This record gives sequence, structure tokens and C-alpha cells, in this order.
Amino acid sequence: MKQWQNFSKGFIKDNPVFALFLGLCPTLAVTTSAYNGLGMGLATTFVLVMSNLVVSIIKNLIPGKVRIPTFIVVIASFVTMVEMLTEAFVPDLYEQLGIFIPLIVVNCLVLGRSEAFASKNNVFSAVIDGLGMGLGFAMALTILGGVREILGSGSLTLIPDILEFTLYQGDGMLVFVLAPGAFLALGYLIMLAGKLKKKMY
Repeated sequence: MKQWQNFSKGFIKDNPVFALFLGLCPTLAVTTSAYNGLGMGLATTFVLVMSNLVVSIIKNLIPGKVRIPTFIVVIASFVTMVEMLTEAFVPDLYEQLGIFIPLIVVNCLVLGRSEAFASKNNVFSAVIDGLGMGLGFAMALTILGGVREILGSGSLTLIPDILEFTLYQGDGMLVFVLAPGAFLALGYLIMLAGKLKKKMY
């Protein structure tokens, strides 16, 4: 039961973006569309789950002095896998995300969960925590990207050529396509998430 509470807390109570304010660099940079946000979120989720899994397995074998460097090597291995798979199978997404895929290595969310949770808990709990936090991060990026895309261009793209919607014709508000729009949209979403959190908890 406790493990599933750890899973659900990543969506609202301890959402990495809306509550903990972690990983804001890729959050603001890549969320020009829901598709980009979803892609980045799922890539981070994979790295988070797999690194939590491995860290939890090897936690008792790692000397204290090299704990953090070891975690970074584990994370970097899975980031490399994600980068290569994305480039091979989803090249358009790879081009959109660019340098922010390798930068998952230094995402404080991934390293933080390895250090604070996976290194202190069993494998099942670590995987559930990584999945909950990762999907919460993906949800936040997708919502932010969707809001910016709708307000900026009047469309919503979750999966190109499959889940694409045109919501209105004409020009949108250009500011939401640009960097200032990311800050504006994120600020309002944090406010809404805070109100929802108060009602739920």
C-alpha cells in the first residue's frame, strides 16, 4: 500500500514540476508542443525507473566515497540508450529535443530520486517511486506543452499524424511559442496545481 502511495504522490502532492520545481530547464525549453513535452517526459521516466532499479540493486556494493559518481554513471548509461533509441526510431522527436536528451544525466530529479529514495529502499519500492515521479513529470510537461501549443498556434499534437487537433483557425498568441510564454504558462499552472493540492490534501 505504501508503495502505491509513493506512486501517486508524483502526480499532484509532490509533482516534480508543479510542486517540487525540479527539472525546470528542460521543462521550459522543450515544451513548445504537447508532443515534445510527452517525448521528453517519457524519456526521463525510462531513465528514472531504470536508474532507480539498478541503484537499488547495487546500493550495498557501492563505497560511500564514490556513491554519487556511481549513480551518475548508471544514469548516463540509460540516457545513452534513450538517446540512441530516440535517434533511431523517432528522429523527428530527437531533432526537436536536441541537447536536452543527453542533459537528462544532470537532471536533479533523476539524481535526487537515486540518492534520496532508491539508495535507501528495496527494488520494488524504487521502481514504483521512479514510475510515479517520472509519469508525474511527463504529465506536467505534456500539459505545459499542450497549453503553450493551443494558445500559441491553435492546435494540439500528441502523436503526429495520429492524434493531431486543430482547435481554432488563425494566428495564436506568439508569446506562448517563445520563451516568455513558457514562464507565463508554467506560473499559472503552478498556481492551479497548488489550489488543487490544497483541496485534495
